[in-house]
Amino acid sequence: MIKVVIVDDEALIRTGFKRILSTESDIDVIALTSGAGAIEAIAERAPDAVLLDIRMPDVDGLTVLRRIRELPDPPAVCMLTTFDTDEHLTSALQAGAAGFLLKDTDPEHLAPMVRFIASGGVALSPRPGNTVIDGHLALHGRLPSGAPRPQLTEREHEVLGLLAEGLTNTAIAVKTYTSLSTVKEHVSAILAKLRATNRVQAALTAERSGLLVNNAPDRGHDDLTSPSTQ
Repeated sequence: MIKVVIVDDEALIRTGFKRILSTESDIDVIALTSGAGAIEAIAERAPDAVLLDIRMPDVDGLTVLRRIRELPDPPAVCMLTTFDTDEHLTSALQAGAAGFLLKDTDPEHLAPMVRFIASGGVALSPRPGNTVIDGHLALHGRLPSGAPRPQLTEREHEVLGLLAEGLTNTAIAVKTYTSLSTVKEHVSAILAKLRATNRVQAALTAERSGLLVNNAPDRGHDDLTSPSTQ
C-alpha cells in the first residue's frame, strides 16, 4: 500500500482528494491535516507520499516542505497549487519537491501521479511545467562556473540518462538489471556529484552541462513529467 498524507488548509480539498484516492486499492490516505499539524502527522505516520498545499495561512507550504526534507527518511512531496503561474513553485522544486499538481487537474490523474512520485518519479502538471522548469534553469541550469566536471562511473552515466528520460527508480532497476537499492545508491551519488537537490535539477543540470551527450537525445521538457499528468 502507498501511504499518503494530505496537507491543505481547506477541509473541502482534503476530503475531496481523500475520496478520490480511497477508491484505489493500493493507496491508503492515512492522515488529513492543515499546515500547523503537518510535520507531527508526517513524522508519526511515515507516509510514502505527501500532497502539500503551497499556500496556507497558518504555515507556509515551503516552510513545511523544508522541514519534511529534514526528516531522516522524508517522503516524496507533491505541491498543490491553484495558480499555474505560482512564483513559489520554482522555490519548491529547488527545495526538493517531487513535483506539483494544479488543484483543478482531472481527478483521474491524481492516483497515477501519487504512484509515480511514490516510486521515485517527478510529476509536473503540464500547464505550468515548462514555465517553472525555465525559471529553475535560470538559477540552477548549469554547474557552477569553474567547477570541475563530475566524474561519473559508466553505470552512473547510464542511470543519469534514464533518470533524465523521466523513469522511476523501479523502472531504472528493470532497465539496468539491478536491484532497487542499487539504483537508489546510484541516484544519491549522482545528486551529490551534480550538487543537485532533486532528480529534476540533476537531469536539467546534466543536460545543460553536456553530461548527456552520449545518452538518449534531448526530447524536451515533457520527458521530465509523468505521462499520467499530460
